[in-house]
Amino acid sequence: MSSHGVSSADYEKALNVGRPPNVVKLFPNSKALLVSGKVIDRAMIKKGKAMAIAASVRNSFVAYGALRAAQRANAAIIIEIAKSEGGSNAYCAVSLWNMARLVDSICNELGITVPVAIHADHYGIKSEKDLVVAKTEIPSLFDAGMTSIAIDASHLPDADNLLANLELSKFLPRWAGYETEVGEIKGKTGLSTVEEALFLIKGLNANDLFPDWIALNNGTTHGLEASDAGIQVDLTANIHKALEPYHVSGAQHGTSGNSFDRLRSIVEKTRTTKANVATALQMVSWGLKVNEYGNAIQDSDGNFIKIPEAGPSNAMWDKMVATAKDKGWKGGDYKKLNLPFENQLLGLSAMDRERMIKGVEDFVYLLISDVFNGQDTAGLAIEEILKANSYDLGPKAKRIENPADWTVGKIREKGATIDTDKGPKGNFDD
Repeated sequence: MSSHGVSSADYEKALNVGRPPNVVKLFPNSKALLVSGKVIDRAMIKKGKAMAIAASVRNSFVAYGALRAAQRANAAIIIEIAKSEGGSNAYCAVSLWNMARLVDSICNELGITVPVAIHADHYGIKSEKDLVVAKTEIPSLFDAGMTSIAIDASHLPDADNLLANLELSKFLPRWAGYETEVGEIKGKTGLSTVEEALFLIKGLNANDLFPDWIALNNGTTHGLEASDAGIQVDLTANIHKALEPYHVSGAQHGTSGNSFDRLRSIVEKTRTTKANVATALQMVSWGLKVNEYGNAIQDSDGNFIKIPEAGPSNAMWDKMVATAKDKGWKGGDYKKLNLPFENQLLGLSAMDRERMIKGVEDFVYLLISDVFNGQDTAGLAIEEILKANSYDLGPKAKRIENPADWTVGKIREKGATIDTDKGPKGNFDD
């Protein structure tokens, strides 16, 4: 038997049939089980009341740590990076185009055998120009090994959000994990409503599109949480209840800094199967002092506090702080240190690099095993692959809406009647 609770023969079969064609083409001799995002979602549903961590790998140390934690917890996992983090204007060295190669390499290096989805998070569409670029760029992501994507046109009016999803769906493989979003993630303002969510999911359903996940603005922000009061559990539960006929799971964004009890409530009371964690993992990899929820603690002058025996060498951290000061970067802007310091951090001693990885591993393991109920889902994911005997698990839902009610003209009419508060304008990406 393998560590997943499945036989070695079944694991080999999953490896042979479960890897999507783009992954097989890129990594023909790999022993890493890179799978569609759909596989991870189904594993969490099968376990029940479980979320997969979607670890945003702003640096390669986070990728190592998250994958080691998943193996340790025997958990299916999603490795992701957002367009703002790793797109064409990246502030991270890990990108939408090299992430699959990095993950496949780490899995083979370390003998990681849990199923891993490679997810392009927050693929943002804010204008017609973005829509045009996406038609070339999205196929390029799948050429580079992506197995899942979030089409995020939540910045646009509701009708335009739906129409952008419909337009870009033509460029997504049908086997791929697919996340959609309603309500831009921006905290207490512009909260998502049942009406908005139903409009988006019904319109997609009428056009034979069945998202695996929907992300909401349910009170969180990206980056540093000012308090642990972000996620509005009841709002989330109500929206998920309204969407039940469409069999779409929830994706929880902005988890960093939210209390573990609040995150456990999301697991217990909603249909959420994916939880994004980005900022907390970055801070932990740098050896910064965080509260028990992963929110970086700042001193009275607003400076982050480095733990001397954690993360990179103290001399390297001093250099990072000096660079940030020189650039005028404070607080959340420290994320911009990822790109200029990736290679410098990789050039540190083995001890320093291991400390960075181990910090992430322990934090992710704690989230998987003690908060998200994601442990022992690797075998469940493999069972789903074997049951389908394919990398393509197909949709969870079927069409129940009438396409005649969801033409472009009718989408525009319906969208115009939705009373929504998008909240303040501004850049809320992270």
